[in-house]
Amino acid sequence: MSNPEQLFADFEAKLADAQRKANQMRTEIESVSVSERSKDGQISVKVNHAGNLVGLEIGPSARDNPALAQEILRVVQSAQSKLAGAMQTGVPSIAGSETMNELVDQLHNEYPEPEPTGYVEGGHRTVDEDDRFVAEDELDAPPPAPKPPVPPAPPAALPRAARRQQTDHEDDYFTGGDFLR
Repeated sequence: MSNPEQLFADFEAKLADAQRKANQMRTEIESVSVSERSKDGQISVKVNHAGNLVGLEIGPSARDNPALAQEILRVVQSAQSKLAGAMQTGVPSIAGSETMNELVDQLHNEYPEPEPTGYVEGGHRTVDEDDRFVAEDELDAPPPAPKPPVPPAPPAALPRAARRQQTDHEDDYFTGGDFLR
C-alpha cells in the first residue's frame, strides 16, 4: 500500500493539472469571436464567444436605409451562426473531445443559420393582387358550376302501405313486421 502522504500529493498534482487545463480552456473560449459584414460591406459586426454583439460599424450610405435595423440583425445572426466553427478552430485544448462536441451542438442549436434575404417568417408580408401566385389553369378556367340541389328526403310519416311499396325489395327488420314471411 502507498504512503497516504504520497496519495494526497498525487491527488493534489492531478487537481492542479485539471485546474490548469480548465483555465487554459476558459482563456481559449473567451478569445473566440466572429466578425461579419453585410453583402454591400456597409455594416460590420463582431460577436464574442457567447454570441453577444461587441462591435458595430455602419457605413454612411447604410444610415439612410429604412431597413437598417433588420439588416443589422441579419448580419449579427449570420456572425452568431459561425460561432460553432470558430469554437472548433479556436479552442484546441478540447478538440475532438465530448466536451467540444457538446459545445458545438449547443452553439448550432442556439445560433442557427439566418433565413435567406427576402424571407418573411409567418407570411406577414402584404401581398398585392398582381404579386400573388396564380396557376395558369385558374386564369383560363371558368368558375365552377353550382352544385345541383339535393331532393328533399321522403316524409317519415308515410302510411305503412306506402312505405312497403317503396321498399318491397328490402326486408323490414326494424318496424316490428315479420321478416320471416
